[in-house]
Amino acid sequence: METHIDRIMLLKVPIDIVPPEKLPEVINSFLATMGNEDGETGDTRKSRNLVLLSLWDLLRARRNREYRNYINSADLVIPISRSLVSGAKFLTGKKPARYMPFNFVIALLTLLEKREYSLYLLGAKSQVLKKAEKNIRSTFPKIKIVGRCTGSIRKQEEPVIIEAIRKASPSLLLAGEGLRGRELWIARNDSRLNYGFRIWCSDLFDIFADKKKRPSDAVFDRGLESIGFCMRNPLKFFRIFPYFRYKLLLLFYKLFRQAKTN
Repeated sequence: METHIDRIMLLKVPIDIVPPEKLPEVINSFLATMGNEDGETGDTRKSRNLVLLSLWDLLRARRNREYRNYINSADLVIPISRSLVSGAKFLTGKKPARYMPFNFVIALLTLLEKREYSLYLLGAKSQVLKKAEKNIRSTFPKIKIVGRCTGSIRKQEEPVIIEAIRKASPSLLLAGEGLRGRELWIARNDSRLNYGFRIWCSDLFDIFADKKKRPSDAVFDRGLESIGFCMRNPLKFFRIFPYFRYKLLLLFYKLFRQAKTN
């Protein structure tokens, strides 16, 4: 039986409230519907799309129908931006737990390793992917890595790669940069992939390969990780404008939308 997840809507985009102490219970309840590694599962198997939602993802979902449908259909939507947590508290009175993407994936891999489940790596460049695989193997030796493929997949090669993933039947498809359509690659090929977890994270393989440093827990807890991102890419300073738009939307919903429901 699945664990109940408290899902709220923030500006018409879903966010799930999963306290850290409840995460293992939620993931294990999902695992119960994935069946055994040998495929003896009957009709209860399900694919599980997990989304790490940033503020920019939420704004994108509001203007892009395909991306919005992907978020709405996800089994777990985890906020990674401090602005989403404060916005949810402002509008609903509820405070979702916020996760650093790297820490969330580490927690997921830890739970999968306990059951000796499997993993497929998809994305990044060849050298980054090889180094990431090596480090994952050394950190999680009981996880079975059943395949890997770089993100630079030509359109005519996609059917072969998708079939390879389906046959490998990984418990988790860990996807990253380089894929055409980014996380929407998962949504567009959902019905052709195997049952199991799917999650996309932009720079995860770079972090696993020691090419990029993740923000410290202290920096992340203060919501200051964006400063480091802006230092690496000054164009991200222009995100201040959609940030102000987000604040105005929160105020509008608070003053007018909620007033209509009272």
